Amino acid sequence: MLLLNPKKHTRAYPDARSREIMLKTIEFFERKGKRKLKADDRDRVWYADFLDFVKRERIFATLLTPAGYGADDCRWDTWRICEFNEILGFYGLAYWYTWQVSILGLGPIWMSANETQKRRAAQLLEDGAIFAFGLSERAHGADIYSTDMTLTPTGEGVYTARGEKYYIGNGNQARMVSTFGKIAGSDLYVFFAADSQHGRYELRQNVVNSQSYVSNFRLDDYPITEDDILSKGDDAWNAALNTVNIGKYNLGWASIGICTHALYEAINHAAGRQLYGMHVTDFPHVRRMLTDAYVRLVAMKLVALRAADYIRAASAEDRRYLLFNPVVKMKVTTQGEDVINLLWDVVAAKGFERDTYFEMAARDIRGLPKLEGTVHVNIALILKFMPNYLFNPALYYAVGRHDEAANDDFLFHQGATKGLGKIQFHDSQPAFDEYDLPNVNLFEEQLAVFKKSLMAAPPSDAQRKDLDFLMTVGELFALVVYATLALENARIYEVEDDVVDQIFDVLVRDLSRFAIELHGKASTTPEQMGYCLKMIRKPVVDEARYGRVWEQQVYALKGAYEMNP
Repeated sequence: MLLLNPKKHTRAYPDARSREIMLKTIEFFERKGKRKLKADDRDRVWYADFLDFVKRERIFATLLTPAGYGADDCRWDTWRICEFNEILGFYGLAYWYTWQVSILGLGPIWMSANETQKRRAAQLLEDGAIFAFGLSERAHGADIYSTDMTLTPTGEGVYTARGEKYYIGNGNQARMVSTFGKIAGSDLYVFFAADSQHGRYELRQNVVNSQSYVSNFRLDDYPITEDDILSKGDDAWNAALNTVNIGKYNLGWASIGICTHALYEAINHAAGRQLYGMHVTDFPHVRRMLTDAYVRLVAMKLVALRAADYIRAASAEDRRYLLFNPVVKMKVTTQGEDVINLLWDVVAAKGFERDTYFEMAARDIRGLPKLEGTVHVNIALILKFMPNYLFNPALYYAVGRHDEAANDDFLFHQGATKGLGKIQFHDSQPAFDEYDLPNVNLFEEQLAVFKKSLMAAPPSDAQRKDLDFLMTVGELFALVVYATLALENARIYEVEDDVVDQIFDVLVRDLSRFAIELHGKASTTPEQMGYCLKMIRKPVVDEARYGRVWEQQVYALKGAYEMNP
């Protein structure tokens, strides 16, 4: 089964250590139990028990230390990082968050040429430390052009750091905070390592009401030497953006974990409840909502797994991952919101109850599209790739499934972050040619109209400056990329044709919805409106297919998993 079931976690791993980590993590949470998990969430308890477990079992050390800097079992392996992401998201966003911001904090370190700080990071990981990414500021958010953090030279390779950072996870305990700023009096960017336990590091507050510590901190004449500097100039700028490339993709995996746990809970509740002499799962609208939620979730996972293949296959000559990563970050997380909305309409008032996992899921799923850059920032990035993706494909070798035990060396040598508009992609047509299914074919027809509209009635100069208009164009394009990745991976993971066509039943509706939205924009021209109307299609209805998916895939999850009390 593609979805995670912690009670039947029989996935194949390329090495015993990877399997041990996943099973021990599942065991930690199942022993903790749902009552304690929820109590700690309600009382906003710092997750010291989890971090003690991580330290004892060397989990962050094994998963987040690149090969050559730690023990023999250490490597930066995107596939097993995804696995661990999913498990943490499944049990609670706070646990995932401390892991996620450690990944971000480590990015500028592993990308640095400073071997002293890299060796220090490796030792701290072995010691069970956590890390932080000091990028955002209260006045500027993640606008790194406008940083107010400065390093002032005081002579002989010594500096003092002054400035404030805001919304920095793990800022209360991180032993290395990769901090972004500028050399005072210049436009030279810099990354340096600060220690949250230093006397000149002022921890001001936790800015969120959560188990997680999302800090506001200030450095007041914090002493920095050349040995503490990770990178300067273009290298520092590139480290900031390249860390985002490999780290913030993880948000999609947190959404997948949350939605999977919530799906089990919703089906168990609905199947066990009777209203008006019927089981809730006998109501047609409930079946439709549960089926839509299920196939959306399957598609989320197919897309995120496929994007991981392209991350692991990446090189200076193949940078396709730079599109697929923000698609995961934006599209998988917003699909996660759709899944929870559907499930919430099924469980209704039960979703507010304090003893349910769902109560946490409904709250936490909202944050993921809004963390680490909002949806509109990601769509603006995605749009840079649209002309080449749709109209200028290149020949590439076929990328297969990359779940091998290997260190992903390229991720820390990504190079300059410019030239995104020049990146080319493989032709998406072969992915559609693999299938002759009614709704896949229908989506392909919608795609053809979308492409024709961009050629025959392209956005005007004014529309190119109209972010409201472009956001919906970006949604349409992102959906095309999303659908293609899902198709590519459906074949690799041998997903049943019934499920694939049911996924595209949903995607046809989604594309129609965005076409209607674009039709209604203030600046849309009559010619563009005509193409929007041609994109609006009704999915092909097949009651037999729908019934098989419901019985064999969705309803079959009844009783498959429930967290230990």
